[in-house]
Amino acid sequence: METESEPYVRLASLRQLHQAMADMNTARSLADTLQTVADGVVHALGYEMACVNLVRPDGDLVVAAFAGNSAAEALITGRVGPRSSWERRLNMGERWGDLIFIPHTEGWILDDDDVPQWYTDGPAPRFEDEWHPSDRLFAPMYAPGPQGGGTSGELIGVLSVDRPRNGRRPGAWGREALQMYAFQAAIAISNARLRSNMQRALVRLEREQQALRASEESFRQAFEYAPSGMAIAEMGGDQHGRILRTNDALCRLLGRPASAMRRYSFSDLVHPEDIGTLLRTSAEGGRAELRLRRRDGSHIWTSLRNSVVADAADGPRFLLTHVEDIEERKRRELALAHRASHDSLTGLPNSAELRSRLSARLCTRPQSAHPAVDAMDAAYGDAPAADPVFDSGGHYFDFPPHPDPYEGHDHHEHAVTPEGDRDDGTKGLAVLFCDLDGFKSINDRFGHNAGDAVLIEVARRLSGGVRDGDTVARLGGDEFVILADGLGRADAADLAVRLRNEIIQPIRAEGRAVRVGASFGIGWAHCGMTADEVLKSADERMYIEKRSRPKQHRRAG
Repeated sequence: METESEPYVRLASLRQLHQAMADMNTARSLADTLQTVADGVVHALGYEMACVNLVRPDGDLVVAAFAGNSAAEALITGRVGPRSSWERRLNMGERWGDLIFIPHTEGWILDDDDVPQWYTDGPAPRFEDEWHPSDRLFAPMYAPGPQGGGTSGELIGVLSVDRPRNGRRPGAWGREALQMYAFQAAIAISNARLRSNMQRALVRLEREQQALRASEESFRQAFEYAPSGMAIAEMGGDQHGRILRTNDALCRLLGRPASAMRRYSFSDLVHPEDIGTLLRTSAEGGRAELRLRRRDGSHIWTSLRNSVVADAADGPRFLLTHVEDIEERKRRELALAHRASHDSLTGLPNSAELRSRLSARLCTRPQSAHPAVDAMDAAYGDAPAADPVFDSGGHYFDFPPHPDPYEGHDHHEHAVTPEGDRDDGTKGLAVLFCDLDGFKSINDRFGHNAGDAVLIEVARRLSGGVRDGDTVARLGGDEFVILADGLGRADAADLAVRLRNEIIQPIRAEGRAVRVGASFGIGWAHCGMTADEVLKSADERMYIEKRSRPKQHRRAG
């Protein structure tokens, strides 16, 4: 049997995490950003309390935001902890990637140091991974490094979290989510500081010419040395969106020199599928996530934030565009989404993903019993028609349901089912239910590691034995399902034989050769059935096939 896997990640959890990251990137001020970061830990990551400790210019850390407990918030907000004491904390305990976990067995030596902290009471843990009231978990936040991407720069703060709602120490996914959140929080805080500085600079620019000249250097420094990409583009007119100026970070991100960047507008660089998003964002400022083309032709996911800036009191307006590299975040989101829909041992689609793909091929409308209705469907592109109209004598009125027979119809092709024992050429969506024979004895005799190796190899052989576009999924245990479209009855039977012959070949597991057999049941999907009904039909046929063979011959297929 497979080893213990990551917890099932539901899409609702991913949406909460994504929303928390979006909120902290749209906060109006630095203070709002810091509080949004703390709130996001509580609302999206499942902790009861969170504290944002921000590095001050003198190097010490101040409690800048707190969430989850009003009493603790009043006690420590605004208090300062020396940098040396914080360095001591960050250099002890267990390393969970970029996280630092200090268990209660070690953390008692920190009870009397001069870092602001709160104390929680509670019973001692009853099992190994239960959270202890004196456990400590820290997520350092680093400014983006000079190379951009995931390179870490200087420490800008530390997230302190406490009391997971499930009462347990976070597992691998929980740690990765907190680490990713701290990474994005650091970028949001850095950007909030940058925006605050730039807003102050812009206010000075509007006051008088002397302030304009004095602030130009400050703005240039903030623009040129910003940790993420920035650009100034024309706004309005025939040259709307044309890039006038870029900083080094944006040039490095896109692999293009500044002189070349001035030949483009953002519409020239954006992925064709994202051009509509760009136009909506650049009209009057705003924020969007889209892909930009690099010099080598590849595309990178970025977050664009546009601000409208006036050059002078009555002068032209420009777009100040802040470009943030979110490729790593997108990759992690895709990885988490993949983990939610795929089996962690074999990498195949899991039961939920299988049902989703199967349901997408079905419709709830059964084929009509009236030939005239079917003829109308064929005449109008196999569209779903309105209910047939009959008079009191049961006669069908042969007229289209719309003045324009093609208006308002969804095109749909009914899924058909090969009938009878003979192959009449009808093609349909075959659902092959596969159950391994003799697998339990391998687990019992050689252990679960050997069983896992067998499942992984069977998954590989099944995937290699089907066509591109077919689906091989693992339901759980030693049960697999294959979705293969466009097969006749003989085709499906031949496929089952070929896959069985592949499976019964010896498999190397834990240094020895083992064999398993396979029983296949073939079901057919057609309109009016649910995904569960189709799978149940194939499952029942599999058990009929399994019982039809003598027990001693099952392992051999």
